[in-house]
Amino acid sequence: MRISVFGLGYVGCVSAACLAARGNEVIGVDVNPTKIDLITRGQAPVVEERIGELTAEVVAGGALRATTDVAEAVAATEISLVCVGTPSAPNGSLSTAYLERVASDIGAAIGAATDAATEEDRDHRHTVVFRSTMLPGTCLELLVPILEKSSGKTAGVDFGVAVNPEFLREGTSVRDFFDPPKTVIGELDGASGDVVAALYDGLPGEVFRVPIPVAEITKYADNSFHALKVGFANELGAICAALGLDSHAVMDVFLADRKLNVSPAYLRPGFAFGGSCLPKDLRGLVHAAHRADVSVPILSHILPSNEEHLRRAFELVARTGERKVGLFGLSFKPGTDDLRESPLVELAERLLGKGYDLRIYDANVTMSRLLGANREFIEARLPHLGQLLLPSIDDVLEHAGVILVGCKDPAVLAALPHGGDKVIVDLVRIPGAQVRRAESGYVGLAW
Repeated sequence: MRISVFGLGYVGCVSAACLAARGNEVIGVDVNPTKIDLITRGQAPVVEERIGELTAEVVAGGALRATTDVAEAVAATEISLVCVGTPSAPNGSLSTAYLERVASDIGAAIGAATDAATEEDRDHRHTVVFRSTMLPGTCLELLVPILEKSSGKTAGVDFGVAVNPEFLREGTSVRDFFDPPKTVIGELDGASGDVVAALYDGLPGEVFRVPIPVAEITKYADNSFHALKVGFANELGAICAALGLDSHAVMDVFLADRKLNVSPAYLRPGFAFGGSCLPKDLRGLVHAAHRADVSVPILSHILPSNEEHLRRAFELVARTGERKVGLFGLSFKPGTDDLRESPLVELAERLLGKGYDLRIYDANVTMSRLLGANREFIEARLPHLGQLLLPSIDDVLEHAGVILVGCKDPAVLAALPHGGDKVIVDLVRIPGAQVRRAESGYVGLAW
């Protein structure tokens, strides 16, 4: 394929050289003439493992060249890969100045090239692929209108648009390009996505073809989690050091658990956590850190974050304006009757405190079977639980104007109405949630 790469920094330089090495004809484009001169002489503008040798090889073979001429690059290629920087301001806001400028330049070049093309050439539309990191909405709400205005053409008809975030680590970016953990393609239309998918055909890793805003946020999800992991490990290390423990020995044990710790476990958005272990142990660890005079801001803010998620659920009920509430599920985990520090109990307590007329169904919870600490907890938090619990799903549905779904009991799911005058607030992402989102009265907690 014939590809133009805009922006010859780390991402652009590596992408250009690697795509050229895969047999494509690549033109690098940059406003900095020094970078153009370096590429022309077969030298990489950045210092990175393997990039120097790879750049020299593909330039010598004629697969990669560079220019400052946008119109020339667009006219000579089928795809424009945009890799310009998106620096942040001191307040954290994203600067899109470089993206806007490049989009305007590429759009003008597309318009000129299309108008000058023969009828046969017009059948091969140009595709603009944004590889720069940008927030959801940037492409469709800002860049596509700029492309359309400057080109006089229609996106998805006269030219393609896609977002293709990169997952290249500085220091190993060439290796990461050829062995990616995944490939994410946000496509305006199927044809645009097909063009991008062809660029990486044969490379390992799962390919995700998703709506453009989903692709835009994936890099933020990854990097935020990476930062969180570093911060978590460092805070735990500080606690271990204060207690005289070898933090690396502790983390060796932690990392050995691939079922829960280093796994997809607990990483699906849902309702707040609770139970007899997580809140208690987290409070205990934070308390130990404070006693040892160790500041742990990440660990200290996990419970407040959990509390905020619970507040979101309450607000979703409040916004409906309904006063009669039906709650399905009460225990902190499906298949148990453990109510200790259940977020559903906390939610029920708040609703009652605000005067809501609440009724509850949980097939696993009956007052006669609650024993010991479990019974003591619920008697302290919901002393009139026996009056709130109803014996059947239908009884709760008949009572409720707003239905809170806090479990995935098959009998409950089968009984939930579709549409109608009742509001469903989904705390667990019930099966078919994406379809239900189009129905009136359905509200998802975090999806």
